[in-house]
Amino acid sequence: EIAALCWSDFDLDAATVRIERSLEQTKEGLRIKPPKTAAGRRTVSLPSFAVKAVREHRRQQLELRLALGAGALPADMPVFGDIEGNWPTPYSITDRWRDAIKSRNIPKVTFHALRHSHASALIAAGLDVVTVSHRLGHASPALTLSVYSHLFANNDEAAATAIDDALAK
Repeated sequence: EIAALCWSDFDLDAATVRIERSLEQTKEGLRIKPPKTAAGRRTVSLPSFAVKAVREHRRQQLELRLALGAGALPADMPVFGDIEGNWPTPYSITDRWRDAIKSRNIPKVTFHALRHSHASALIAAGLDVVTVSHRLGHASPALTLSVYSHLFANNDEAAATAIDDALAK
């Protein structure tokens, strides 16, 4: 999904990004396709640090295009594509990630593992499974629970207290 982002997918003033497509590497080359499920097509709110990073990336990309005489950024230009507007391969994004963590002495973690880290952090922060499922683009919260159920705390005592409180009203 990240490889298939265009600048028109972002509304940085609203701090959102629309996920509308994904990019697949096939034997014949790159193929743009819709997300696996209808739930995969979604709008996701961005944290402020991500908005700042995307604005900086956009500024750098625009400056490079202008310096090379390529002009302004077309709205349909891939966010992580090359200067000519060609789509990045999923492998190139993985390679860039590997180079970035190596140059910063960050422990080795795959790019895809960031998705799991994100979900784990949301669950640890107490977000409900429906919200986590929506952010991940899962077709159903049941799928999210099947993958991440071990991270949801068994809070049976809190459940008993909640029922006591509800019945006391």
